[in-house]
Amino acid sequence: MDKFDDLFAQYNCNLNDETVKQEIEKILSAHYAENDNVEVYKQCLNQIDLTSLNGTDTQAEIISMVEKVNGFKNTFPALPNVGAICVYPAMVSTVKKYLKEDIGIASVSAGFPASQTFIEVKVAETAMALMEGATEIDVVISIGKFLEGNYHEVYEELTELKAACREAHLKVILETGALVTATNIKKASILAMASGADFIKTSTGKIPVAATLEATYVMCHAIKEWNEKNGIKVSYKPAGGIVTTQDAVKHYTLVKEILGNEWLNNKRFRFGASRLANNLLSSIEGKEVKYF
Repeated sequence: MDKFDDLFAQYNCNLNDETVKQEIEKILSAHYAENDNVEVYKQCLNQIDLTSLNGTDTQAEIISMVEKVNGFKNTFPALPNVGAICVYPAMVSTVKKYLKEDIGIASVSAGFPASQTFIEVKVAETAMALMEGATEIDVVISIGKFLEGNYHEVYEELTELKAACREAHLKVILETGALVTATNIKKASILAMASGADFIKTSTGKIPVAATLEATYVMCHAIKEWNEKNGIKVSYKPAGGIVTTQDAVKHYTLVKEILGNEWLNNKRFRFGASRLANNLLSSIEGKEVKYF
């Protein structure tokens, strides 16, 4: 048994996909309604990584997004701001230059979204994003290497990227839609945390299947087991396809029931989203809001 087989054997990685679905239905049936309220919508708003990751992004568009974050308190004085802004590396300096609010600057890195490049390039891109002002780095695991069972190389890459991050938070994206099964998602979660991930994140939002409730259920249980065995509280970020208030509340409910109240803040739980913010604002205000 190699070290990764031994690692996975310490956790419950033999999961049944149908059982996972049934457990999710039970949790939501019992607890969704109690979280479907304005105070939870406000909390979810504060946990958003406001994201723009388009090939067509212009500097003017990113400046406009930043200025809306800067002006948020003037427009909505009773509401909390978003948790961070997330952009491509080339736009980090723009965010840094214009951002006045004390929130995170997240940069995707390391060959996002496919992660199909050289580790030297991944490390260099990460270092450059940090030099430009990023305080958080979002990277994707080498999905192909993981799927062929090359866990050692995935681990080595992630530990190098963690070292390159220094004081910045490392968010490791599993691309759960490509991993398909609950067992794969659990193993990838454990591998990412063993590599030093500060956050584990579901998806890039660049493939058809993104942040599912099944992924949230499995990844939160992985975080819970990791904390119980190692005393380390890893944070969680579902991203991609979370658009409606209802979507957000469902993920929030699973995190609350599996991980508990300690995770219900923007240090331990973020949403990666672009359209969710306006929908939450609309639900909070009771009318359509198109602020962001």
